[in-house]
This record gives sequence, structure tokens and C-alpha cells, in this order.
Amino acid sequence: MARIRYVSPGVAAVIAVVAVAAGLTTGKAAFGGDSDSGSGATRSAGVKVDVITKATDSEFWQSMLAGSKKAGGDFGVQLGLFGPTSETDIDGQVKLVENSISRGADAIVLAANSSSALNGVVQRARTAGIKVVTVDNAITTQTEGFIGTDNIKAGQQAGERMCKLIKDKDQGDGKIVHESSVSGQQVLVDRFTGFKEGLAKDCPDAEVVQTLVNDNDLNKAVGQVGDVLSSRPDVVGIFADNNTSGTGAARAIQEKNAASRVVAVAFDSDPAEVEGVRTGTLSAIIVQNPFFFGYQGVAEAVMAVRGSAPPVNLDPGAVVIDKSMVDRPEFAQLLDPPKTKG
Repeated sequence: MARIRYVSPGVAAVIAVVAVAAGLTTGKAAFGGDSDSGSGATRSAGVKVDVITKATDSEFWQSMLAGSKKAGGDFGVQLGLFGPTSETDIDGQVKLVENSISRGADAIVLAANSSSALNGVVQRARTAGIKVVTVDNAITTQTEGFIGTDNIKAGQQAGERMCKLIKDKDQGDGKIVHESSVSGQQVLVDRFTGFKEGLAKDCPDAEVVQTLVNDNDLNKAVGQVGDVLSSRPDVVGIFADNNTSGTGAARAIQEKNAASRVVAVAFDSDPAEVEGVRTGTLSAIIVQNPFFFGYQGVAEAVMAVRGSAPPVNLDPGAVVIDKSMVDRPEFAQLLDPPKTKG
């Protein structure tokens, strides 16, 4: 059975059950039927699964694609790995789903760049008999299943950690800036909602004074955070809601030599973010498991094609990593997973 080396507390048993159900062991029962004579790979041979991620220019999504590739090999499916070059390219994602319909894919694993803009093309795919499993960002039309972090809960973890850090500096009533990658994306809306809730729990006088949107442009993120550090001496914290925002914040804090002045909590674990935790330009990162998103997405797609019912909603959880944890061996694979370009 394939091993997941680290998962959040409380979800290990659920993931183990899903992994068995998806056919990581052998057996017809995993995909319908009542007896066992062949492997999961043999049972899945000929199944065509297209994986469409949010972007190919991000190590987070390259890790998801690596997970999908591993599952494709384990199950013996015909796998296609695709994605637009940027998370802002919604039209590009729509075209990729249309291409999957034209190619006659049996299933699509989709990390959607919009919660609603892909509804029409997903409905067309399902009308054509294609199973659709979404990951990371749920969409508002029906699919076979969803795999993704509960971003409100993960945002609360970020807010609680921010509160602790600023209180440790006797700045529990300080000003916070929110550095965001994209406006209106539900995943990010949920993270910010959770962050504010987590912050207010024990730091009710702390205030988020500004949200800046960098359009997933690293240089823009660096410039925005740098401008804040230069013009707002009252700012004591930066909340960065994805890997581009986190890397940009870390770089700006380093350039301004501001690590002792502000604390920064970011989502994701790009190498630059991990290094930022080591050096102190980032105080903590909220780490998801995109490799698992990709692997489980393909597993559930195969389940759906073979007539089994994948979980409606599976949350692998998120982990808060700080300097005391960043080099512990049990987190090594989580912080530096394999990567593949689509």
C-alpha cells in the first residue's frame, strides 16, 4: 500500500480508508464487483484521466501534478497533465476542459481557477459521461467529489499564530496587512475570513488595515510589501495568502531588513518560503499537501469511472510550520515533495 508520510492529526484514518477504497491494494471490490483476481493497475488499464491544475508556473501545482503522475503509474491509467501558465487564466482552463471533452477523457481532475466560471464546461463534461473530481477550490456545480483543505479552518490557524506572535512582542493591538494573490477566489476569501476569526479570538484589538492584490505576480508582491514596510511604521504583521504572496513578503522583509520589526505568516511551502522560515523572514507557514491532492484526485477519478462513489468532501488538513519544526525529518517530504511540470 502506498504510504502518506505525514497527514494532519485526525485525518489519517479517513485517508487510509479512502486509499484502500481507491484500490491502492488489489481488488475488484474497490471498483465494484465482488472478487479479487487482479491489481488496481490492471483494473484501471485504458482509463483516460486528465488532470488540469490552476497553473504550471507554480511549485505548489507542480507538486500536485507529481502526485497525479504517481497515481497514474500505480493505477495504470492513461494520464494527461495540463494547466494554464497563470492562475488568472480562467479562459485557458475552460479551453483545457473542452479539449478533454474532445479527446474523450473518462475523467477530469480539476483545480479550478474560479468557483463558478467553469460551471458550464464542467456540466458539459458530465453530460458527456465524463466524471469530474475537483481539488483545492470547490465549484458551485455538481461533481463526483472534492478534495481540499478547509480554508476557513486553515485561515484560523494562521490568525491564531499571528495573534500569538504579535502578543509575544507586546503588539497585540497592532496593524496587519493582508497580501493577497487574486481577488474573489473563494479559497482565498475563506482563508482571509478564517484569518480574521483566528486573529480576533485572542487579539480583538488587532486590525487588518489593508488588503493588497498582486495578481500572482512575484515582483508586484515584493513591491507592495516593500512599500508597506517603508510607509507604514505602525504595521506589525503581514498575512500572505498563497505561495507567491508569501515568497514576495519574505523577499521584501529581507530587502528592508525588517524581520525584527514585523511578523509574517504565509500559506504554502515553496522553497523560498521554507527558507524564509529558516532565516526568520517568515515567522510561520501554513502547509497543505498538494502531492496528496493530485494522488487522491486520480484515485477518486478512477473510483468514479469504475462505478464506486468517492467521498463527497475530503479535507487533508493543514499544518503550521515554524523555525523549530522546519528541519525536522518527519516534515521533510511535506515541505519538499516531488514536482512535475504539465
